[in-house]
Amino acid sequence: MPLLRPGRAIVGEGRAGMRGQRPFLGIPDEALESHPPGVMTKEEVRAVALFKLRLQPDSLVWDVGAGSGSLALEAALVAHRGHVYAVERRAEAVAALRRNLERFPRPNLTVVEGQAPEALDGLPDPDAVFVGGSGGHLADILGCAARRLRAGGRIVVDLATLENLERAREALACLGLRWQVTAVQVARSRELGGLTGLEALNPVFIVSAWKEEP
Repeated sequence: MPLLRPGRAIVGEGRAGMRGQRPFLGIPDEALESHPPGVMTKEEVRAVALFKLRLQPDSLVWDVGAGSGSLALEAALVAHRGHVYAVERRAEAVAALRRNLERFPRPNLTVVEGQAPEALDGLPDPDAVFVGGSGGHLADILGCAARRLRAGGRIVVDLATLENLERAREALACLGLRWQVTAVQVARSRELGGLTGLEALNPVFIVSAWKEEP
């Protein structure tokens, strides 16, 4: 494990540093409630996923398997003239999402409680789709997203296992979308006996897919 001498702390990190500030990109993980605790799209992964979504100020976004809403809350800031629909099937996660939304108000974010892909039926066609969880329905969700996605739109899928990566690859190949896989490996510093070491988070596969302009 690499060791570094402790450096200066970054002023303003964590909950205390957020008080009194306007909404911003880069909400620290510890500022968000999640269910189960600690299970969310981590902030470094959110940064890559948001970049891959290629959001515009007026984008209409689906966040499928939104969990506690960590990505949806930030996407709503980027697409501030558009709208974000956060779709989640688990009641406990929906409750956590709503509490996070109370703390970080987003007038252009709507919570949709239900199982995808059925819960997507009444939503407007998206410019961008993020899939953070599928409840075992990944291929069906990707099929619905691909059919409904507007020309030039993007689909980004966050995956933690090789099995789901292969399922996503097979589904996207069948749908005729272009796609790319990015592996994200993050390590964060932590104290180790007066020194500073790096502790790795679980690696994440980010699959980006897109429709070509007609």
